[in-house]
Amino acid sequence: MAPQRVIWLYLAWAAFWSGVLVLVLLPAHYNLHLTIKDALLYNTLLTIAGYAAGSGLRYYQPNLRQGAFLLGWSMGLSGLCTLVYSYLVGKFIKEQAYLAFIDNTLPMRVVFGWLLLLVLLLINWFWYYIKEQRLLEERKTATEKLAREAELYTLRQQLQPHFLFNSLNSISALVVTQPKQARLMVQQLSDFLRGTLHKENQQQVPLADELVQLQLYLEIEKVRFGHRLQTAVEVGEGTENMQLPALLLQPLVENAIKFGLYGTTGDTTITVQAQAEENYLVILIRNPFDADSVRTNEGTGFGLSSVKRRLYLLFARHDLLHTQQVENQFTTTIKIPQNYDKMPDNR
Repeated sequence: MAPQRVIWLYLAWAAFWSGVLVLVLLPAHYNLHLTIKDALLYNTLLTIAGYAAGSGLRYYQPNLRQGAFLLGWSMGLSGLCTLVYSYLVGKFIKEQAYLAFIDNTLPMRVVFGWLLLLVLLLINWFWYYIKEQRLLEERKTATEKLAREAELYTLRQQLQPHFLFNSLNSISALVVTQPKQARLMVQQLSDFLRGTLHKENQQQVPLADELVQLQLYLEIEKVRFGHRLQTAVEVGEGTENMQLPALLLQPLVENAIKFGLYGTTGDTTITVQAQAEENYLVILIRNPFDADSVRTNEGTGFGLSSVKRRLYLLFARHDLLHTQQVENQFTTTIKIPQNYDKMPDNR
């Protein structure tokens, strides 16, 4: 809150309690002018003391167990204000009868001042306490967001070395036997990595963009595996502009290729299907699965676990990825919510 606004609030506070004190003193039937002067002087002193004490609470916040501290502080300030008031009042009011009345009401003024200052300190304490808690919560949220983004970045970076290692090995093998294919694969790898860098800072991309990047990856893999790798991409109506995390499909398809082609010699078809279901983009990735050549528990390797972790970090849900094996067909299903208000970054 701006300092100027705070000062105006304190002045309004002083005016209000001056009016209250005038109403309290009116039954004594003294001159209204004297009563107003008396009330303004005393409440001005209390307000100055309350402002100084309230400003101090900005730098020192007693906890709930130290509530007695505020009681003692307000009582001490009330006594000090009353002492200063009794010294100054004679300079502003000359009527002896009224001064005698003031002397008789000093104990009442101490109690009045104590209650007023206590309320003022409690309001200040509560205000700064709430403000501090809000700042702590904002720092905690910012820290958690940074940690989440760092983990997401790490997960994405961990996928690249494995893919690059396989691609470079394939290029190395093709350089001597099929130099044209090697050059083609180098160009495709360059295009793929350029697209990856372009999306590095993007959390969400349209499905159409993600499929372009996926196609670059598949072209590289087709150079490696030749005619053995067949792909079928089926995009449902209205799904092209639906959003999903950038670079999410590549590790899933890589996982499907790994467990669909490794250990086999025939042609293998990897199917990618996208469809809209209510408020979700649903993507299914299917690959043949030979239980005799690949251990079943390897079907949930790093690719699947990293994607599952990314989905949890982005959407705070564990139910967005699941796998199913029916006979010799392995299916990975992911559901991407399209209501971004539910995402942690927007909460």
